Amino acid sequence: MKLSEIRMRDPFIIESAPGEFTLFGTTDTNLWGGPGTGFDCYQSSNLEDWTGPTPAFRPPANFWADTQFWAPEVHAVNGSFYMFATFATSDPASKVRGVAILKSTDVAGPYLPWSDGPVTPRHLPCLDGTLYTDAAHQHWLVYSRGAEGSPTAPGLADGEMYALRLNDDLSASVGEPELLFHSSDAAWSKPLWFPPGVNPPEELGLAKDPLFTDGAFLINAPSGGLLMMWSAFGEQGYAMGVAHSTTGSVLGPWVQEPTPLWAKNGGHGMVLRTTDGRDLLVFHAPNDTPNERVVCVPVEVSDSGLTLI
Repeated sequence: MKLSEIRMRDPFIIESAPGEFTLFGTTDTNLWGGPGTGFDCYQSSNLEDWTGPTPAFRPPANFWADTQFWAPEVHAVNGSFYMFATFATSDPASKVRGVAILKSTDVAGPYLPWSDGPVTPRHLPCLDGTLYTDAAHQHWLVYSRGAEGSPTAPGLADGEMYALRLNDDLSASVGEPELLFHSSDAAWSKPLWFPPGVNPPEELGLAKDPLFTDGAFLINAPSGGLLMMWSAFGEQGYAMGVAHSTTGSVLGPWVQEPTPLWAKNGGHGMVLRTTDGRDLLVFHAPNDTPNERVVCVPVEVSDSGLTLI
């Protein structure tokens, strides 16, 4: 099948060996409030023709989460594959949403729980974790506090992006989260709104007309700088912007590009750097459920940022 035939949000592609590509993403039919089924994956040798779906993760008995299985991304570390994904509980009395880590010996799974529940703070709703490993081989989880509230925390009017150190075996966090920036730091960020067909459950506890953050992805610039793609809402709906770390460190400070990289109704992207030398921006568009599809377009990565080709 072609990418245009695969309904998916939050896509992530890993090249596990030269010419061997695996696509992950949010694949549950009722992704906002239905029961969490799991994650599927698709495989390709040319990024055009895909086979699947193949079950990559199905929750084991007594798994801590039962809904909102979102945004899986997979990284190869020391011979194993680690999945970072968002999960939530539907029990209003113990509402938890956070980023947990799963592990497999094969890129397509099956993935099994690796962290003991979420590694993000359990009393705060968090989402969309991405892995970044710095020059000192320290692992970081970069994640969002989008706009949601919880029984113990009100909804955010201004979304936040955080970095959290992980231990060497990627099973747990180390220390406290570090705030990187707010959504309002980007001049292009506008209040969140939902397109037709997207009806998030009331228990998200959103603030009124919040600014939003989600979908971070970090990439090293050619001369050693550090770039971050992330998503919010702009003038034309869901959008992706780019921030630059002025120090080259994940802790920033971060400076935002004044205009989004992708402005119209698409986002939650990543950059696939293929072994044959291509850089491809991978994201979902449109943002309208159930019409989301995977988009894959060439992009140039430079010290000044990202440029669509």
